[in-house]
Amino acid sequence: MAARTHWLFGDQLGPRFTDPRHGGCDRGAPLLMIEARSVLRRRRFHRAKAHLVLSAMRHRAAELGDRVRYVRADTYRQGLRTALRSGDRLTVHAPTSRAALDFVTSLDGVDVLEPRGFLTSRADFATWAEGRGAQGLRMEDFYRWVRTSQGLLMDDGGPAGGTWNLDHDNREPPPRDHDRLPVPRPWQAKEDAIDEEVRHDLDRWERKGLVSFAGRDGPRRFPATRRQALAALRHFVDHRLPAFGSYEDAMLARDGVLAHSLLSSSLNLGLLDPAECVGRAELAWRSGNAPLNSAEGYIRQVAGWREFVWQLYWHFGPAYRDRNALGHHEPLPRWFLDLDADAVRARCLSTTLAQVRDTGWTHHIPRLMVLGSRALQDGWDPAAVTDWFHRCFVDGYDWVMLPNVLGMSQYADDGAMTSKPYTTGGAYIHRMSDLCDGCAYRPSDRTGDRACPYTTGYWAFLHRHRERFAHHPRMARTLHTLDRLDDLADVLAAAARRGAAPP
Repeated sequence: MAARTHWLFGDQLGPRFTDPRHGGCDRGAPLLMIEARSVLRRRRFHRAKAHLVLSAMRHRAAELGDRVRYVRADTYRQGLRTALRSGDRLTVHAPTSRAALDFVTSLDGVDVLEPRGFLTSRADFATWAEGRGAQGLRMEDFYRWVRTSQGLLMDDGGPAGGTWNLDHDNREPPPRDHDRLPVPRPWQAKEDAIDEEVRHDLDRWERKGLVSFAGRDGPRRFPATRRQALAALRHFVDHRLPAFGSYEDAMLARDGVLAHSLLSSSLNLGLLDPAECVGRAELAWRSGNAPLNSAEGYIRQVAGWREFVWQLYWHFGPAYRDRNALGHHEPLPRWFLDLDADAVRARCLSTTLAQVRDTGWTHHIPRLMVLGSRALQDGWDPAAVTDWFHRCFVDGYDWVMLPNVLGMSQYADDGAMTSKPYTTGGAYIHRMSDLCDGCAYRPSDRTGDRACPYTTGYWAFLHRHRERFAHHPRMARTLHTLDRLDDLADVLAAAARRGAAPP
């Protein structure tokens, strides 16, 4: 029997997706890749994201040579009609979005294989989730289960070092005497002829009005090949992981990357496998080249949060994306949609928005506590906020952003994913960054000309949802403080006056 053609999606670019072992594709299967322009028309993606995905796909096709047929088409259906003859059968590993999975399962002659690129299976997660009962689904419990079942950072049946969670060591503010963290800079990509071709095509499509992008074009910053991704992983583990843990929540105006790995896009494109990432981090600790808090912090991000988000995306079902527990319906303002950092006076938001505009990336704390917090405080529609994150980040995919943004950031699922809303006043940003230095606003002021929009917005948000959180166990103390504010009327008036204007 002839081997079935195996279809590779644009986030299935590593060797695991062509490995015939353990339920993979047929041995020696011819390969198919489809570059569908309709994907770029569907949303106004960040230019850097469009470039990275197309560059990675075309680089992979070049590596595979004659084994792959690379079809450039308007849609996936058109690409399939071009590539296949009547009666041909296809295999494909399950795509990472619900829409794409529905599409491939609707096609005749397509055999959908188990998904790859994750540490845990959906069946194993379902078994774990069924046993949670009243405890609910919390990442910390899931993370410990993954560590135990995978043998990650474990000694004698317990957590290495005697504790599961080293978050208390990983919340240091940035060093006050540095405007950059004193670590080697991240691995840097070098563009080639394929990148030049991609840039030419994107420019041409945009000139013709076929597509429209957000953000700025610039040198590709992230790996587009397996070889580059492995080099970036080695560089991170050898030179940056030791400093990662302590400062993983810190922010610096002139150093948006600090000691972060910048490997999320490589993982989400399938260029790296999570097992090799966490394995190398653990080995660095065991060999004495990285402290335990750094190794644990990175492993928590990959084996904890990334896996948890992937599983919740499927577990919560298709109706999850329509959740809007707080009743937020305000449209995203134009300055935010256009990444217009120059229109913003608040230094934390302007700096973060500029980094997204210029690179298509910023780390998890600016995403959550600057961008997401602004949206939550101002009552922006959570579906629109989720779509914005999906479009504007190089590592953004439906499965990534739906639980992370709609659930954790915007609390639209009423606590199904996380135990409380993640928003604060300016004091948190001031403590964890240098972003308040030289700002037009004061983090301690909630009224007046220099009132911090995050501080004003925080109290206005709590007042707006006072009844919902009145009996919330983690919000009682905060609401008690709200009740003691003698200038609450002025705070609410200030928030109303600003409206949707850039802060």
